[in-house]
Amino acid sequence: MSALKYLQGYPAALLQQVQQLLDEQRLEAYLQQRYPARHQIQSDKALYAYTVALKQEHLRNAPNLDKVLFDNRLDLTHRALGLHTTISRVQGGKLKAKKEIRVASLFKQAAPEFLQMIVVHELAHLKEQEHNKAFYQLCEHMLPGYRQLEFDTRLYLTWRDLPVPAQQP
Repeated sequence: MSALKYLQGYPAALLQQVQQLLDEQRLEAYLQQRYPARHQIQSDKALYAYTVALKQEHLRNAPNLDKVLFDNRLDLTHRALGLHTTISRVQGGKLKAKKEIRVASLFKQAAPEFLQMIVVHELAHLKEQEHNKAFYQLCEHMLPGYRQLEFDTRLYLTWRDLPVPAQQP
């Protein structure tokens, strides 16, 4: 089950179901049925507007975001799908902190639900730094069904890593 690197930590019975989908070459059909649409957010400016709107809806008191962008190096250099950073700089006699969110460019071609899951995940880090119970409760509050979307996003990444002939429509 080495093809299931994104699904480490899930129960064995669930991993067997995923392996069966892979063996029968039905993973793509499963994902296509559940998530047929592709989002229209293709620019950093549109991603910023989308992220700020979600932040305003759920986290009004969280710090403002200074930058949100798609990063085509993110999955390779950080082994991450999204990244939140705080950059502190001294300006004059004051310390200024800038908040940034970067989303892996592979999500430009993904279902809108997957992009939303990544953005919600990174926004939740504005309130909760660690991946603890409070963090996942906040994610679930901001996006009901978050846990299923996270799992399905991991399935999507598993499908993307399959050899090219298995990905043909």
